[in-house]
Amino acid sequence: MEIMDMGVSVPGRYWHRLDDGRVQCDVCPRECKLHEGQRGLCFVRARENDQIVLTTYGRSSGFCLDPIEKKPLNHFLPGTPVLSFGTAGCNLTCKFCQNWDISKARADDRLQQQASPEDIAQAALQSGARSVAFTYNDPVIFLEYAVDVAAACRDVGVKTVAVTAGYIGAVARPEFFAGMDATNIDLKGFTEGFYHKLCTGSLDAVLDTLLYVRHETDTWLEITTLLIPGQNDSSQEVGALSEWVAERLGPDLPLHFTAFHPDWKMRDISATPPATLMRARDIACQAGLRYVYTGNIWDQAGQSTYCHDCGACMIGRDGYTITSWALDAHGHCAACGEPCAGLYEAVPGRWGARRAPLFIAAA
Repeated sequence: MEIMDMGVSVPGRYWHRLDDGRVQCDVCPRECKLHEGQRGLCFVRARENDQIVLTTYGRSSGFCLDPIEKKPLNHFLPGTPVLSFGTAGCNLTCKFCQNWDISKARADDRLQQQASPEDIAQAALQSGARSVAFTYNDPVIFLEYAVDVAAACRDVGVKTVAVTAGYIGAVARPEFFAGMDATNIDLKGFTEGFYHKLCTGSLDAVLDTLLYVRHETDTWLEITTLLIPGQNDSSQEVGALSEWVAERLGPDLPLHFTAFHPDWKMRDISATPPATLMRARDIACQAGLRYVYTGNIWDQAGQSTYCHDCGACMIGRDGYTITSWALDAHGHCAACGEPCAGLYEAVPGRWGARRAPLFIAAA
């Protein structure tokens, strides 16, 4: 936490005063306790005029149309474009961060575009995006902005997606996820040691969020685990993670294993071999999970969706591109009629693997 000048800000929603004169932010499990002029570890939530404020409301590091599969979400409106954006900062300190230039940035370093919630909702509608994703950095830390954008999107029939590490406090969870139609939560590892050493966070807090979203909300949930050689990729850890997901969240929950590449403060570790992801997928399937995927590698079999009843390929994929579709209008397997968990339209989108930067002119 440090003292510095702050720009335009809006009041935060979750905080309280302590007896010692400090103010505690309650958005995430860090519970940063601040004196006047200090910012929390996330860098964007601060104490100003004796209250917690969000200093990045209405400002973004940029907007882009992405394939929904890139989030990754394989069971939520497949093939459709999603308007993606983030802000700056993060409430974890992952040494392997793949978006460190945004998540580790100081607010004013990266926030070049301004847009109101209504601006973003209209831009999504006009661009043909079926959803808006809060991504690139964790939307938990810009909760007030994300929640307001979600409400504006819902007003015009656009869905919303949170790509998050799930490191959010119990008091803030209900409002945050009530606004989200889907979420992909990073389950970064399956030991407290991993979270403590590489993220300065807590596994239990993330597991609590996963249980909350799965059992107490209507938000569609998928999970991603980035496998890092020698850190969280052992067969034992992958097996324990997969068994927990199957038993506590259910066999229909999609799980993505993705490949690490050297970045940020872990450039001395090699990229994840494809064989490691394929082995992890096999372990998870053996644990009873029905929809397990590999990512950041070329693996058509590991990126396609199969019917757990008859084994037919229901959605064929080559990277982010849909190559075949065998679901009926109700999202059931065309071969045997078994339901495929998720949210589908009668026909898939045709967006493919394109990435299209978008400029939103503030009204």
